Amino acid sequence: MAVRQSGPRGRRSGPPGARPRALGRLVPVALAVLLAAPLFAAAHHARPLPYGDRLTVHARGQAAPLRAAAIRESAVEAYDPRTGAVRWRHARVGSRPLEVLPARGEAITLWDDGLVTATATDGRSVRWHRALPAAGGWLPEYGGTGVLRELPHGMLAVITPDLIAAYRLADGDLRWVLPAGEGCSFDPRRAVGHAGALLVAQPCARDAWTAQLIAVDDLGRIVPGRTPLGNRAPDRPPGPAKSEKLVARSR
Repeated sequence: MAVRQSGPRGRRSGPPGARPRALGRLVPVALAVLLAAPLFAAAHHARPLPYGDRLTVHARGQAAPLRAAAIRESAVEAYDPRTGAVRWRHARVGSRPLEVLPARGEAITLWDDGLVTATATDGRSVRWHRALPAAGGWLPEYGGTGVLRELPHGMLAVITPDLIAAYRLADGDLRWVLPAGEGCSFDPRRAVGHAGALLVAQPCARDAWTAQLIAVDDLGRIVPGRTPLGNRAPDRPPGPAKSEKLVARSR
């Protein structure tokens, strides 16, 4: 019986030409993997983000405050304050924007499905999402006019017929909620800012006209002798809360 000689270090030597043929089979596989890598990366970036967000960045500018943001077709576009060029575009699958509010360097958008979003200045991310309660009952009638209102000290008021909710712009934290009076409703279209306060119409069927207008600011409803909860950053202790007002805890 013939015995095959062992190669170096005791390994069996294969038939002539086996190693070149093996390498020849591996080269096309390696090339296919290299060529497919960009496709895999593109598929990863094309995946829909949560809430159907689609962000397209046209110009990577500095994180300068936005001075212009507008609704164009079915998306929100932000513009560079110096050149006027489109900085980024934010769309959501199956939804369209109703109103956009540039506030403290962010674009706050109300969408027709009742979602409120805050898009970062540089367009790299949507910082937070908040869903409005029972939006399907009133949003089609009212639309987005007057729903989003900026309050002092980095706060956002969202006015609906049933309530006014205030969110902290930095992180979307819900700070306070003010329900409409019994038999009354807020009118987002009839609100005006004055001296740091927001005056909101509250039509009531039976109340006197003096009860049909309320004033709020970043701390809640403005009434004599109130002791409001502060809306400082989460790393600072809040002040005492007043029992009249529904307040969300700091995160």
